[in-house]
Amino acid sequence: MVIKSIIVSLVGGFICLDRIMVQIMISRPIIAGPITGLMLQDPFTGLVLGAFIELLWLDRSPMGVYVPPNDTMVAILATAGAIIVGDAVGQVTRELMALSLLLFVPVGILGQQLDIYIFRCNDRLSEAVISDAREGNTVGITKKHLLGIVRSYVSMTALQCIALIFGIVVLQALLSRLPEQVLKALLYMYFFIPLLGVAVALTTVKLRGAIPLFAGIFLIGTLIAQVL
Repeated sequence: MVIKSIIVSLVGGFICLDRIMVQIMISRPIIAGPITGLMLQDPFTGLVLGAFIELLWLDRSPMGVYVPPNDTMVAILATAGAIIVGDAVGQVTRELMALSLLLFVPVGILGQQLDIYIFRCNDRLSEAVISDAREGNTVGITKKHLLGIVRSYVSMTALQCIALIFGIVVLQALLSRLPEQVLKALLYMYFFIPLLGVAVALTTVKLRGAIPLFAGIFLIGTLIAQVL
């Protein structure tokens, strides 16, 4: 469990870097989830949870000075938590996926605060880089660029590793103690989340076209086909 958590966190740190540099969109939950699932040999769970999170936070875009919750971390951790615990208990159930999503959603808020802290640190580095540029100090410029990248990667990786190990322990403890009524509620929630996600997507149709709505309908169709 610990080794898997460390590996997921190390890769997750690189995925989260896409939020502040490169930006080739692998940090989107719909991509980060399946990548995490593929590492753990269960891409389907990653696809479902990634799609859930993508829809739920579709209207939280980084516009202006607004920093959205770190949905990348939530997708990575919810997927990894569900798969690792599922392997331990025998299978990844819908109830476990819903519980994992609920458990790791608050990490998105912690990740948001971490992103804000990183941005502020990088702003100070930018001012120092400008000073180095005036002095012609190319070595100092390179070091500060690398420092910003390394600091971001280490902090994101550490948060994910701590949250994942703690979350797996909690998931295992809860799953074995939850009464039948709560498990049934989690199953209902599993099917309710896509409906809520489509409602969120509908608020963005005018701004982004019909793609979010199509994605939501496709996800609901997939879930119905799975049940049938």
